[in-house]
Amino acid sequence: MQFLKVFEMKDLGELHYFLGLEVWRNAVQNFVCQSNYVRYVLKIFKMDNFKSFVVTMQQNVKLSCVDGSKEVNDTMYRQTVGSLNYITITRPGISYSMSVLSRFMEKPLEIHWNATKEVLRYLKGTLDYGIKYTDASNVELTSYLDFDWAGNTDDQRSTTGYAFGIGSGVVSWSSKKKPIVSLSSLEFEYKALCAATCEVVWLRKHLQYVGEEKEEPTIIKCDNQSSIKLVNNSIFHARTKHVNAQFHFVR
Repeated sequence: MQFLKVFEMKDLGELHYFLGLEVWRNAVQNFVCQSNYVRYVLKIFKMDNFKSFVVTMQQNVKLSCVDGSKEVNDTMYRQTVGSLNYITITRPGISYSMSVLSRFMEKPLEIHWNATKEVLRYLKGTLDYGIKYTDASNVELTSYLDFDWAGNTDDQRSTTGYAFGIGSGVVSWSSKKKPIVSLSSLEFEYKALCAATCEVVWLRKHLQYVGEEKEEPTIIKCDNQSSIKLVNNSIFHARTKHVNAQFHFVR
């Protein structure tokens, strides 16, 4: 029951363990991380002596289930990916990588295992990273949205990701491959914008419930100019009729 012990640290305050989750507390801030659990995972999978890596996954790398490389131990792969998925509780930066790697549980190949080791090496170099929440009189709700249209080389499905922060720290995040194929980046981004809007509405109601009601509107930051113009356009054309019927919730 070592995770239930409480330790005193001079700089960060009290440390509370709960199932591998470390919560540092003092008078003005809370810091949540999983440093010891990451060390444990690195040791279990014999990656603690490897050099650290600067990114979670190499940019523009497209992983496929028919890459042509040889198969690897599927049990080891599943155990590693499962352990890394648990670390996303305090490390939202690896959420996209784990979303991609989790797609190859059935038949992992060597290229997938190499990408998994890159995530482990990245965590080795960022052991002390986590999420910090500070006391603030103005609790602002911030939201970010991005997407990867038709980025999956096997089925041409798209991936969307969002992150929502309250005050100094992120409180809700997701990276998920969509179950349908979108014919345009506009259509997919607008659907993702709808999902993000639903999450914002829920967070605003939750803030109201705890006494932090927001009178000002919440800005959702996305980078698709076409979808932004579509939200502001009160006249839908024939090509966007299906969007008008299913996803007009954003307005």
